[in-house]
Amino acid sequence: MISVSGVSMRYGSKVLFEEVSTTFSGGRRYGLTGPNGAGKSTFMKLLTGELEPQRGSVVRPRKLGVLRQDQYAFDRFRVIDTVVMGNERLWSALAERDALYARAEMSDEDGMRLGELEGIVGEEDGYTAESDAAILLQGLDIGDALHDRAMAELQGGQKVRVLLAQALFGSPDALLLDEPTNHLDLDSIHWLEEFLQRFAGTLIVISHDRHFLNKVCTHTADIDYQTIITYTGGYDDMVVAKTQIRSRIESENAQREKKIAQLNDFIARFGAGTRAAQTTSRRKEVERLQTTELARSNIQRPYIRFTMKRPSGRTVLELEGLTKSHGDLCVFSGFNGVVNRGEKVVLVGRNGAGKTTLLKALLADSPDLPASPGDLGSGTLRWGHEVSIGYFPQDHTGAIEKGLTAVEWLHRFDPGASRQEIHGLLGQMLFSGEEGHKPTAALSGGETARLLFCRIMLQRPNVLVLDEPTNHLDLESINALNIALQKFEGTVLLVTHDQDLLEEVGTRVWSFDNGRIVDHKGRYEEHAALAI
Repeated sequence: MISVSGVSMRYGSKVLFEEVSTTFSGGRRYGLTGPNGAGKSTFMKLLTGELEPQRGSVVRPRKLGVLRQDQYAFDRFRVIDTVVMGNERLWSALAERDALYARAEMSDEDGMRLGELEGIVGEEDGYTAESDAAILLQGLDIGDALHDRAMAELQGGQKVRVLLAQALFGSPDALLLDEPTNHLDLDSIHWLEEFLQRFAGTLIVISHDRHFLNKVCTHTADIDYQTIITYTGGYDDMVVAKTQIRSRIESENAQREKKIAQLNDFIARFGAGTRAAQTTSRRKEVERLQTTELARSNIQRPYIRFTMKRPSGRTVLELEGLTKSHGDLCVFSGFNGVVNRGEKVVLVGRNGAGKTTLLKALLADSPDLPASPGDLGSGTLRWGHEVSIGYFPQDHTGAIEKGLTAVEWLHRFDPGASRQEIHGLLGQMLFSGEEGHKPTAALSGGETARLLFCRIMLQRPNVLVLDEPTNHLDLESINALNIALQKFEGTVLLVTHDQDLLEEVGTRVWSFDNGRIVDHKGRYEEHAALAI
């Protein structure tokens, strides 16, 4: 159990939360939700002890599993050792024990201390630590061949999995996970969902994956209105309950305001007359009926709408024998396919299977984008008549030119657009007021993603090629993107690990597996059912 009592945090004039008191009980799994900037990561740091509250206190259990955000902190350690470090008491005992055994001679005190340390190792299941850590790593797709390698040799996504295994190691009483599904493919996410559903302690997780929250969480702790309110159920249950509560308060306020208006009218008409006693009682009634003040929500919802300048021809893309290799490694071979106007193709497979490689091959010699011969494979690739492409890259590095403001950068893609139109588009994507004049070099990951969507909406293409577009978006923005893609009348090629997007947007699946691409002409749920 984790207990929070009277906790307040503010930065300058911005209040994140005020006098928050809540309890996270054992056996329950909590999703910590709220829009970007609401204070989710700050609150998580208060729970882990990385930050001290400005006011109030936090009581936490002795064994706490925390997902570390610094991917480079363990670069000099072996992968398997990094996982075992998740149990700090065990790791300290092992390190001290090994140091004592390394001595040429041991004193009686050393021998007694060794006995104590061996007791700690036994209590903490240290004699099976490496095999327990290996099972966690295998579940997260970190094979045996990597277990003795240094963390510095791993790729970013692999490091995240190891740090996730570190948080899960040692059977902690409480588990605190900040964006655990980042950089995980669907198979790893499904494994994590099943693991967390079996977790017997207290779980608190921040995630922008709606499906993951609905699947895992028994309760939702929502940061909004400068406080934290806990709802029963997953994310969708919280949204329904929150909407119903606010609607009820608004309805009650409307009825009270109507009654107050009637009473005030009576008071104004008869206050100075013979009915003074009646007006006095009505004044007391007005005081009693004062409406409940509604705090302002922090939630901001972007408005995403993709339109086309003109439709493409019926055949959007033709592929014959498309093959791509990196040196001796064949990524995919002999892929054939025809994509027709209006199809929404989702690309699925393990990380590193070739999804991004295929998109780059398709775009290497495409209309509207710079040629990139190095990304081309062999085989035949033909884009159809009147195709225009809007591209959202997975790696945003260099996607937005520095030395400009957001308005100036966006205006380059449609010099004929008025400044009012540009600011209106930026406003849709939550760049309010002067934020449109923010330097592009100062944009956060989420702001960069929203500005790239502004560009696509301004260009009005008929084909969208989106590579992991949800990575830096909050839940409200992801939901807005989901709806926009469903309503878009053009063609979509989409790489994502967000299961709601896969299920609700995709009408066709390209599945990557061991150098082969399987083309399933149907929805993702049908493809997933066949794979079982």
